[in-house]
Amino acid sequence: MAAPDTQAPARRSKGGPGHRLRVLRSERLTPHLVRVVLGGPGLDGIVDNGFTDKYVKFAFPRPGVAYPTPFDVAAIRESMPREDWPIVRTYTVRSLDHAAGEMAIDFVVHGDTGIAGPWALAAAPGDEITLMGPGGAYRPSPEADAHVLVGDEAALPAIAAALERLAPGVPVHAWVQVDGPDDELALPTAADLSLRWLHRDAGEDLVDAVKAADWPAGVVHAFVHGETGDVKALRGHLLDDRGLDREWLSISGYWRRGADEDTFQAEKRTSG
Repeated sequence: MAAPDTQAPARRSKGGPGHRLRVLRSERLTPHLVRVVLGGPGLDGIVDNGFTDKYVKFAFPRPGVAYPTPFDVAAIRESMPREDWPIVRTYTVRSLDHAAGEMAIDFVVHGDTGIAGPWALAAAPGDEITLMGPGGAYRPSPEADAHVLVGDEAALPAIAAALERLAPGVPVHAWVQVDGPDDELALPTAADLSLRWLHRDAGEDLVDAVKAADWPAGVVHAFVHGETGDVKALRGHLLDDRGLDREWLSISGYWRRGADEDTFQAEKRTSG
């Protein structure tokens, strides 16, 4: 069987001024998840690349820095010192509906910690934000016999989008780690879903759960994203112990414990 097709009409958009969107509404989904729905004329420039893990990069102005108008990310990077560049944070697109003029982003929030989380908590209709993208690389292959989806809150939007894409009756096994029962979400799908939530507050470990689980039969297409330590622990297990073909595995760390995104991305560039 051929490897999964991960190509899409418009794979990425880098550089340029970015897309200027405005907040339409927001909703608290769980104690640690806020959905912000964005729209406006700038949404027309965001191409749906067909990936279920498509992501965008938000450019947050640094407090106290005066930026030129219009807020053009590429021009700012060319004309201003690096320490004044906007703070960039990466988020998966939960849904993109050009017909409705809406794009939904789910933000993991922990009070006033961080940059993007507090912004999402305070977001009000009419607020504007600039973002770049989308990028992406994964969508569940219709040629696979079964699917495996593994991740945490950061990967939950991509997992939910993949579940919505799967055909009726297709076997899919999913493991999702969240803080506790109140952080669970309904995950609609027509597929034959076996889902296990893992709760940190109860000491349930994502890696241990995946290693101990029964494995679906046939050709498996797997999506494994989340905290870097967990991802590294699962990579060898899936390739060596489970015998998964590398071309049928989408695996990447979205974040690392103890590091903000600036530090995490710098480490990735250095190690990569």
